[in-house]
Amino acid sequence: MLTLVRGEGVYVWDDEGKRYIDGSSGPACVNIGHGVGEIAEAVARQMEKISYAQSLIYNVEPVVECARKLARFCPPGFDHVFFTSGGSEATEAAAKMARQYHMERGDVSRYKVVARWQSYHGNTLGALSMSGNIARRSRYVPMLIDFPHIPPAYCYRCWLGKTRDSCDLDCAWALDREIRAAGPEHVSAFIAEPVVGATLGTVPAPEGYFQVVREICDERGVLFIADEVMTGFGRTGRNFGIEHWGVKPDIIATAKGISSGYYPLGAVIASDEVHDAFRGAFAHGHTYTGHPVACAVGSAVLDYMEKHRLVQRADELGPYLLKGLEELRGRPSVGDVRGLGLFAGVEFVRDKASKEPFPPEVGFSRRVLERCFDNGLLVYPGTGTVDGVRGDHIQVAPPLVATRPQIDEIVALLDRSIAEAEEGAL
Repeated sequence: MLTLVRGEGVYVWDDEGKRYIDGSSGPACVNIGHGVGEIAEAVARQMEKISYAQSLIYNVEPVVECARKLARFCPPGFDHVFFTSGGSEATEAAAKMARQYHMERGDVSRYKVVARWQSYHGNTLGALSMSGNIARRSRYVPMLIDFPHIPPAYCYRCWLGKTRDSCDLDCAWALDREIRAAGPEHVSAFIAEPVVGATLGTVPAPEGYFQVVREICDERGVLFIADEVMTGFGRTGRNFGIEHWGVKPDIIATAKGISSGYYPLGAVIASDEVHDAFRGAFAHGHTYTGHPVACAVGSAVLDYMEKHRLVQRADELGPYLLKGLEELRGRPSVGDVRGLGLFAGVEFVRDKASKEPFPPEVGFSRRVLERCFDNGLLVYPGTGTVDGVRGDHIQVAPPLVATRPQIDEIVALLDRSIAEAEEGAL
């Protein structure tokens, strides 16, 4: 395991002085890059004032300021922020918020959250119950809530046997069938990542998918929770990933890029319609909810993103990254390349024609990761892409401050690393 000791921009260094280019922003969170002095200064200033106050009881200036900036960053009509310490807390809090919303309206039987197989919404038991990541769920199934799941929107390997040219977005309409099967009176919300990250390796939903989801949720009285933990804060070239589909969710759960990994921070942002249903306080909270130092970091990150136009930068450089990665399709093991903004994935196969994956025992994504380490590149690997057991992918998501030459460096190092990983595996 590498021991990293320093970071600056898109580069990090290990304890032996070797430099690596961070091709994945950690797990797609260090959006503004490493070593930004303004963030360290924001931490120091807040520490000198007050390092902790329970924001559920007291008003604390950095918490209020960060909430205001975040509300301005959100789509119109999202002015109500509840802070958490990370993504799992955020998605779980969103599920509880949806449950309380229905209770406030008298629909006390609604509690189920429909999600998708091959999704990932966090590691706490509630978040894992919503997640469709089969490998991460498997050890804890007896402890999980029995929430319904539907097929993923995964055009490269459609679970319904369709092609994008011939389908009628059956993967989206599956939501309506599942709600009816579970009983609409029991379903509280549907949760989905606009671009499925860690489990599928950066798969955007097809055009029209979330429009159908919104239609179904409206018809059935179900809230739509957008899981923007990975896709938020400019990663896809929009403030939030769901904006690519022109659809308004009811609740946004987010983390990672909100603090760019500099401090544990997440948030649940409620629409005006959800907020206005509450007659009292949201019955939820943790010791570190609305931590002053975390919120000072979040506020400084939002300022930095605006100052350096990082959302626009991701939108402009995204096609350049994808074009570079598309050239990897010439490699025998590269089955698919996909993504949105500075958020891309490469899926590996043993046979391109049949899309047959490598056997799990080959550990192909791990082989790629190790070759990347040798070559001075960090990426985010994943397994179980196909069905939770078989399949390999990596995610490429450089900091939004990356330059074109640095993207070229990432692609070149990845090309070399894949070629080396293929030796003896094909």
